[in-house]
Amino acid sequence: MISLPLPLVTADDLPRDVRGVLDPGRTRTDARGDDHVLPSSFLRVDSWRQAMGTELTQHFQLWELIGVDVREASAVRGFPRYVPCALLQLAMALELFRLEVATYVHIAANGGYRSPGHELSRFASRHCWGTAANIYRIGDTFLDNRSDIDKYAAIARRVLPGVWIRPFGSADGSADDHIHLDLGYTVFDPYVRDETTEK
Repeated sequence: MISLPLPLVTADDLPRDVRGVLDPGRTRTDARGDDHVLPSSFLRVDSWRQAMGTELTQHFQLWELIGVDVREASAVRGFPRYVPCALLQLAMALELFRLEVATYVHIAANGGYRSPGHELSRFASRHCWGTAANIYRIGDTFLDNRSDIDKYAAIARRVLPGVWIRPFGSADGSADDHIHLDLGYTVFDPYVRDETTEK
């Protein structure tokens, strides 16, 4: 059994500058004009070393899902870093996919969680919910052609009912060099057990 050493942090406990970037509980509008509420519960990651040493599942460590570049907002680029709790659900979905393909699944930089302040976070990107991953390579196969992308997208759809995969292509909303695997606008607020009120 995996035990996470990551403290739960709610919106009110975030540092002011971080809260200004993450906008917990506020809405973001998607490309169709629908509003979605941003996460309000986060896991605190204190260092890159901790991220590299924290297993989310048997085959995925935390660092694989939080790698960003200089396009990330400066207030949330360093540590401690705060990631939505739904990232745990994404890791579990990726684990099921990994077990099915029986080889390594590589997530792109900026292809896991990124904040609403990231330059790539247009509209209501599910990456801001921690529920989307951009997979650029599976085993030794780089996903840079329609045949391989369609093959692994079909596997993901079979193993993960309800998952959304961007269609192949170069137009906005499609992908031709990765699989965008997406669980939707899921918000996960963990149950915190209060033993003083339980009977």
